Amino acid sequence: MSAGGGLRVASLGNTVGSLVEEFRFGLAAPICLTWELTYACNLSCVHCLSSSGRRDPRELSTAECKRVLDELERMQVFYVNIGGGEPTVRADFWELVDYATAHHVGVKFSTNGVKITPEVAGRLAASDYVDVQISLDGATAEVNDSIRGAGSFELALRAMRQLADAGFAGFKISVVMTRQNVGQLDAFRALADGFGAQLRITRLRPSGRGADVWDKLHPTAEQQRELYDWLVAHGDNVLTGDSFFHLAGYGQALPGLNMCGAGRVVCLIDPVGDVYACPFAIHDAFLAGNVRSAGGFAAVWRDSELFTALRGPQSGGACASCSAFDACQGGCMAAKFFTGLPLDGPDPECVRGFGHQALALVDGAAAPRPSGDHSHRTRSAPVPVSIGPRPADAAIAVLSAQRSVPDRACDQSPLAGFVPSAR
Repeated sequence: MSAGGGLRVASLGNTVGSLVEEFRFGLAAPICLTWELTYACNLSCVHCLSSSGRRDPRELSTAECKRVLDELERMQVFYVNIGGGEPTVRADFWELVDYATAHHVGVKFSTNGVKITPEVAGRLAASDYVDVQISLDGATAEVNDSIRGAGSFELALRAMRQLADAGFAGFKISVVMTRQNVGQLDAFRALADGFGAQLRITRLRPSGRGADVWDKLHPTAEQQRELYDWLVAHGDNVLTGDSFFHLAGYGQALPGLNMCGAGRVVCLIDPVGDVYACPFAIHDAFLAGNVRSAGGFAAVWRDSELFTALRGPQSGGACASCSAFDACQGGCMAAKFFTGLPLDGPDPECVRGFGHQALALVDGAAAPRPSGDHSHRTRSAPVPVSIGPRPADAAIAVLSAQRSVPDRACDQSPLAGFVPSAR
């Protein structure tokens, strides 16, 4: 499973269809729960899906977080994908990671690398139940730092070296695909291979601060095709988080469930405990409840009106008559919502061009705005970061591929032995 809830299930062959049908009606617990522990962040990435920067004083306390983890253990949630903000800046971050793994909840966390020291890297490499995802949005400093801030490329590279040197095989390098970096796919793959890591690419959505830059950053139609062709030819062992199922309209489905799992198999808990249907749909329209309410997270997942509605039959709208609908399922809910398109309309990046046509008919200025801006008070440009002395050699070291650490439980498929129940 990928860290964004995208399952690598292509190898299951004919069982994929039955799994998708099962998942459409929701599960007793989310397969993948994304949890943003804090909005605090040392960076100010221009496309940040949660508009992070400043900490919210209402953050869940350590005790409240542990109660949520207790619930997840009882619900048998396979793993939690922790993000932010920059989650490692929370003083209790490692305490919460240890608590989760001690309670049979695997942890994957996304980081810009600011807290990955040699000591931390060694600790992570020794754990079978923790995985790490280093965020990087350019294979060169010029491209990456234009999105993530001056010095962030070297910050990420340093963290990757520390993990590799500690023997952490298979950590993830996570890339949001933009107009600036689609042409660097081969370089990203080489970077991952050089560190003994795994490449993960995800789709840019107009969420958070991404809503302000989506028009300028999202890949062009030609680049969408380039991305699709690259994934078909080179995507084995590349994780996508099921981000690109809208590209299935080109013909061949990409590995994964190829469906929107919002409120069905995935959801988001934000730093103050609000539960949203999708990590990319932080808006009151997709708010299902709060973990501080009676019944906690389990009650929100099980009983919320929003999740109940999402698990019911969905209308394909005008898309239902398109020959590609069965493959692309109409695309991404969040991408449609934040560009002003109806949820039963075409994806704004529809490969048949219907999204472009639909966007021409809507007032972009009237599109819904993401909820909550936690950005640093001044963010006219990405916020620089200090990472200490510049490494003498910024080139990627040639790393040994012979690292022997145990497979991590959170890298295994939660679908092993899964048999869809009769309905």
